[in-house]
Amino acid sequence: MRIEISSPAGIVCYKMDLQGRCLVHRQLLEHIAPYCDDKEGGFRPMKSNLGKKLTLVMAIMVALLVAALPAMACTSVVVGKLASADGSVMTTHTCDGRYEFRIGVIPAKDWAAGALRPVFKGGGTGEDVADRTKVADIPQVAHTYKYFDIAYPFANENQVMMGETTIGGRRELQNKNGIFEIWELQRVGLERAKTAREAIQIMGAMAEKYGYGDGGECLTVIDGNEAWFFEIYGAGPLEVGAIWAAQRVPDDQVGVSANRSRIGVIKENDPNNFMYSSNVFSYAKELGWWDPAKGPLNYATVYGFKDSVYNTRREWRALSLIAPSLNLDPWAVEYPFSVKPDKKVTVEDLMKIKRDHYEGTAFDLTKGMAAGPFGNPNRYPTPATLGEWERAISIFRCSYSVIMQARAWLPAAIGGVIWFGEDAPHSTCYVPIYAGATSVPASFTIGRRDVLDRNSAWWAFNLVSNFADLKYSYMIKDIEETFTKFEKDARAIQPTVEKTAAELYKVDPKLAVSFLTDYSNSNAQKVVDEWWKLFDKLAVKYQDGYVNLKTVGYPDEWLKAVGFSKIVRPAK
Repeated sequence: MRIEISSPAGIVCYKMDLQGRCLVHRQLLEHIAPYCDDKEGGFRPMKSNLGKKLTLVMAIMVALLVAALPAMACTSVVVGKLASADGSVMTTHTCDGRYEFRIGVIPAKDWAAGALRPVFKGGGTGEDVADRTKVADIPQVAHTYKYFDIAYPFANENQVMMGETTIGGRRELQNKNGIFEIWELQRVGLERAKTAREAIQIMGAMAEKYGYGDGGECLTVIDGNEAWFFEIYGAGPLEVGAIWAAQRVPDDQVGVSANRSRIGVIKENDPNNFMYSSNVFSYAKELGWWDPAKGPLNYATVYGFKDSVYNTRREWRALSLIAPSLNLDPWAVEYPFSVKPDKKVTVEDLMKIKRDHYEGTAFDLTKGMAAGPFGNPNRYPTPATLGEWERAISIFRCSYSVIMQARAWLPAAIGGVIWFGEDAPHSTCYVPIYAGATSVPASFTIGRRDVLDRNSAWWAFNLVSNFADLKYSYMIKDIEETFTKFEKDARAIQPTVEKTAAELYKVDPKLAVSFLTDYSNSNAQKVVDEWWKLFDKLAVKYQDGYVNLKTVGYPDEWLKAVGFSKIVRPAK
């Protein structure tokens, strides 16, 4: 049988044998086979609603071959308030890829009745990639809250905070006609929400009404009391809408998202712990992806199943660092949605997780021939046909990362803290930015990848990180010594800063906001200035392969492995 379908790429042909086996694209089989006659290779007679299904199948076939998902990769950890050392609810995000690294502080604003809000697609990849396009206008609300914008906006003035990881899912769920991409959906949520739960409801409702036009995404959404996973997909090529679900992380537990769906069985009639779109059950049932007679709907299995070690290894590592007593199998396919930590989790613990390369495990990326003579854990893109590298949590192509605290017992301006780090986590320094801050240093608002700029904070951290790859095992010690000092000092002074801000808040909240802004900016710029000095120091200390102008050579183990030996002139 031969089916021809017009697509943006022209005529796409699908050949099938009489048993319904797809000879061109194996992914199509499960969608095509139900509509092919076993003997004649024709379509079966139409049954109730079958015409709609068949049309959907046709659209799906085009989507599978024409649509291409970008290779995104991020890691987010989320911590319930009873699982943290100080009662904070926390989440993290590593923005791994070529993304916008400049921070924008979007002020709160009152809007006139009838005002419209423009909706944009694109714009998350930086100033040097002009791809931001207005696609629609939607009704504006009377008041929008201040929030921190970047590739994936991460917090608002109410200490509603978000981490992100791209989870992909079934490609046939995509519909580019939906007006919302994930970062724009986050912006609307942060502009309008006072709580994590409200943010999820807003984002879900907006996506269902106006359409979600992005690949599958997971947001870890928190406030001072609750922590959630929010996972969303498009509603397929025939419907402008969305399919989404959200599951609350137990207060005494920790969860992780590493680019695959983490929400399993959805419990109906449990609004305290689950929220979901109106079509989450009906869509799966209608397409034959889920049979209620065989058990409850498993959201991850139905809409976004993945079993790649690229994803599972990071889940294993993060959960194992949080709860080593579980002795989790590094080769397992499924891990718990969340776990109780062996000890209460701190901001410092999350920083260590963000910087991890599986050190001390069988998968340690600082070991082996691929790490070179100086234990470099970075593995650059390589043709997939040759194999694959282990994928660490910290990765060289990270644009920025955040570790965020929300604390309900403090005024939101003080209780929300974003520990922000430009570039790769293992070579950055996390600086605190308070939710109440009205600005960030100018150095964090400028920069582009195609022009080296010594006024840009990102370039300071990027240069240090890249230079360290030349002699990683040596230089990372200098880098760690430097970031440890500044991060330790910031954590040590944090209680005093917040006590002062709280006293000022009682007098006038604006005084507290001004104080926190000045403190955050002064500290952050001091770190940036130090990072430029660190780059100069490393360039001098490690010039020409030396260490302080002394020869150190190569490790004996590496020399033996590469066959280093005396050069002997061959006999004539």
